[in-house]
Amino acid sequence: MDMSSTEGSSSPGRYAWMVVALLFPVAMLNYLDRQMIASMKLSVMRDISDIGLEANWGYMLGQFKWVYAFLSPVGGYLADRFSRRWTICGSLFGWSAITFATGHVDSYQGLLWTRTLMGISEAFYIPAALALIADYHTGPTRSRAVGMHQMGIYFGVILGGFGGYAAESPTLGWRGAFNFTGLAGVLYAVPLFLLLRDVKRPPAAVGAPAKASPLGSLRELLGNSSFILLVLYFTLPALAGWVVRDWMPAILQKSFNISQGIAGVSATLYWQAAAIVAALGGGWWADRWMRRNERGRIYVSATGMLLIIPALFGVGNSTGLNSFGLAIASLVLFGIGWGFFDGNNMPILCQIVRPELRATGYGLMNFVSISCGGFADWGFGLMRDRGISINAIFSVFASLCVVSLMLVLLIRPKERTVQ
Repeated sequence: MDMSSTEGSSSPGRYAWMVVALLFPVAMLNYLDRQMIASMKLSVMRDISDIGLEANWGYMLGQFKWVYAFLSPVGGYLADRFSRRWTICGSLFGWSAITFATGHVDSYQGLLWTRTLMGISEAFYIPAALALIADYHTGPTRSRAVGMHQMGIYFGVILGGFGGYAAESPTLGWRGAFNFTGLAGVLYAVPLFLLLRDVKRPPAAVGAPAKASPLGSLRELLGNSSFILLVLYFTLPALAGWVVRDWMPAILQKSFNISQGIAGVSATLYWQAAAIVAALGGGWWADRWMRRNERGRIYVSATGMLLIIPALFGVGNSTGLNSFGLAIASLVLFGIGWGFFDGNNMPILCQIVRPELRATGYGLMNFVSISCGGFADWGFGLMRDRGISINAIFSVFASLCVVSLMLVLLIRPKERTVQ
């Protein structure tokens, strides 16, 4: 069998797993570069004094997401229409150069510009990467392969959690951390481009759908009711997910009066470690369940959502009860649920849209989800400035996840074995 096996293959070759290995550090850098700043909040705000208000900080976090969201469907379409390889490698090089530049800004406006440019460059990666993995990994291994890639994201968030310690280091500082990680990404883009390759597709059969125009792709996706349900299911939990990633270090630091370094690690290490285990276990479980039931991946993802709901109530109540232990336990439960949920979104998408629309579809999912996530970040800062309790905010997040759970169970896969 050719190592670059096409979609009809039931068993992936060695190169299919090599693709996952090559993309793992890219996924790690993708989230490390965006997560570090959350753990360095005190140092960055002290160094760039004109940031001022919490709302300004939240707006900066939201600015990244809005730009990222707007261009994510564009990146997905380019990956579907032309080359996943070029899209991935160009994105890595671009965001890494901008990460390096972030370490040299000296004003709030400069920080806004670098985060905006990072949003532009990072938007092209995730849809193309997950679509490429799905190209190489057909039904029997798809959830496991995607789950292993998502582990790179979780490792990136964990490493980003140590950003508080890096920011407080007199020999490194927050600027040095951005310089180092940016340079690492620029250097890795070269071997990645040489080793990564697109799947060789067979010639299109007579009567097969042609590559759709942007408008045609959008029309086909939005005319698919299961796709609409998946977009909503993907979006509602992400409101809480982005706030947990971006604000939890600051929440723990202020609520429990701990150092920036301890807060950054506590806010990321435990729940991301739990998500790593869950992504592996949930991927294996989903692939096994699919052998017996075409809704296996949906059920595993829904199980994750069942865990996320009480976890969010726990996180919200931990601050009112002044229980650091409850906060950490709830974050661990959140991580387990998130691993089940996150590792199965692309595999579920593959069950409801054709292969030529995977990256575009995931890009549209990112567009809606991350746009809303940007407003969640900004809104969280505004609500905290107005004194609204963390318990009330997280209770709303948990209620939205209840709605999300009902939505995923309405999705109807098109067929049992999907290419």
